[in-house]
Amino acid sequence: MVSPVTVVKSEGPKLVPFFKATCVYFVLWLPTSSPSWFSALIKCLPIFCLWVFLLAHGFSFLGAHSSARKILAGLIFSALGDAFLIWQEQGYFVHGLLMFAITHILYSSAFGMKPLNVSAGLIITVVSSLSYMMLYPYLSGPFTYLVAVYIALIGFMGWRAVAGLQFANDLWTWTKLSACLGAVLFMVSDLTIAVNKFCFPVPHSRAIIMATYYAAQMLIALSAVECQDAEVARKRI
Repeated sequence: MVSPVTVVKSEGPKLVPFFKATCVYFVLWLPTSSPSWFSALIKCLPIFCLWVFLLAHGFSFLGAHSSARKILAGLIFSALGDAFLIWQEQGYFVHGLLMFAITHILYSSAFGMKPLNVSAGLIITVVSSLSYMMLYPYLSGPFTYLVAVYIALIGFMGWRAVAGLQFANDLWTWTKLSACLGAVLFMVSDLTIAVNKFCFPVPHSRAIIMATYYAAQMLIALSAVECQDAEVARKRI
């Protein structure tokens, strides 16, 4: 397993633009009541930087590893979802929901179906079901079904990320842990959005949503370099 120190030294510099862009977003803190292309750009900028982070590993790396390509594609759809959600009060919330639904499908595919880890799936199913039960009384019209489908998709993505983390017999890597934490934070971010939009105002909701969201996307993007580390490990053997 690649040590965390090695990870920080090799991947840290490539993430500096992401951290700077995230700081810019929180420093400017543009009002959501005045959506504009500039506010969309500022909101999407950290995700653009994660595109660059993956591209910095080289086209040959992306070409050789489908999981990295799927995560990059997921980040692209995430940026589109972010842009739509800037204008959610103008009727584009469902468009953003669709973009993030596609993102979760891509991430699930990137994480793969092995190992199955049924126990992790059952836990995620219970959490997802309880979340929908909490939201259901506040939903109406198409959202009754759309939210259910979305929760199922992000729950499935969370299952596939958590399933890959096996502590027994040292069958885990720092990137699997990264994917797991990223998926959990993504679920926290989206649940906060849902509760704040459909149920009741959540104190400091925007800060909670965006902090967990950016952290989730960074961790998931970071998990894409696992196959590169595995390849290096195999060559050493």
